[in-house]
Amino acid sequence: MANEQAPGWTFLSNHTHVLVCLAADGDLTLREVALRVGVTERAVQRIVADLELAGVLERTRDGRRNAYRIDPGVPLRHPLESHRRIGDLLGVVAIAPAQRTPTAGRSIRKAVQPTAAKPARKAAARPAAKRASKPTSKPTSKPPAKPPTKPTRTGRR
Repeated sequence: MANEQAPGWTFLSNHTHVLVCLAADGDLTLREVALRVGVTERAVQRIVADLELAGVLERTRDGRRNAYRIDPGVPLRHPLESHRRIGDLLGVVAIAPAQRTPTAGRSIRKAVQPTAAKPARKAAARPAAKRASKPTSKPTSKPPAKPPTKPTRTGRR
């Protein structure tokens, strides 16, 4: 019970989670980071843009991919932590690349997030009284036939 994560919040922000992922492996794609952090790829793009703007992260193009380098000397932003640097934070929470397993983030994420239940069928979602008032079989009589239509003129007089 002590190892279960409480839903709703974590001790670190998504910005820190993205930073930790990129510190462990700067060659990850943003899609891979999004899967590990548990947010959308678009959210990771915004976070990376924020980190670049703050000077924490530098993006360099490597063929069709991006590589990320973190500046460990940038001070933390909040006044309570401003006496510390990004490198200090990463030294405490980052997993060294040699210790990281390829699916470490995915296995934790699957274990923590509840699986979505399949949507219930409409009949099961209705109250029992309404289900009982509906006929259970189709009527055996045929619906009334359509009334005959007027004959159309063929164009001859």
